[in-house]
Amino acid sequence: MINKKAHPTKLLWMDLEMTGLESEKDVLLEVAVEITDFSFKTIDTYEARFQQDKKTVLDRMQKNIWWRDFPENRDDFVDRLNEGKSLDVIEKELIEITKKHFGDEPAVLAGNSIHNDRNFVKYWLPNFDLKLHYRMLDVSALKVLMQGKYGVEFEKKEVHRAFDDIQASVAELQFYLDWLKASK
Repeated sequence: MINKKAHPTKLLWMDLEMTGLESEKDVLLEVAVEITDFSFKTIDTYEARFQQDKKTVLDRMQKNIWWRDFPENRDDFVDRLNEGKSLDVIEKELIEITKKHFGDEPAVLAGNSIHNDRNFVKYWLPNFDLKLHYRMLDVSALKVLMQGKYGVEFEKKEVHRAFDDIQASVAELQFYLDWLKASK
């Protein structure tokens, strides 16, 4: 049972790149993790590509309009499929880095629209999911508030690579926190 009064000490920022947004049909392509403290100072990082069947990846990508808008990303992922690690190996490595930095403390997952990444984690990496707290820090929730209530926009590049997307999420959260602090 999770102690609801315990305060988290770190965040596990995660971003996944996948062939689409349906966890039961699409497959994982890339994962990045950055563990930070609450000052967003990096403690550790992890990146890996998933080994996937080329035909499956191409089939799923063709069904997702997003990949047609980012052909350079599509081609890079397809060209480097053989460089990936198996799902089992990546899941074990994610569990190891989580145990190393969180011990028995459930890791709070952080990121942008992290609920969808969490769906993929639950489906494809169920043993890793057991190491995660049920609470998550979703930067996109704050984005909605900042845009709707204050008209504040954060401009970020559309890179769509896992580690770059984590960096953008951390920067976005810091931007909002700085704005709120300055507007007191």
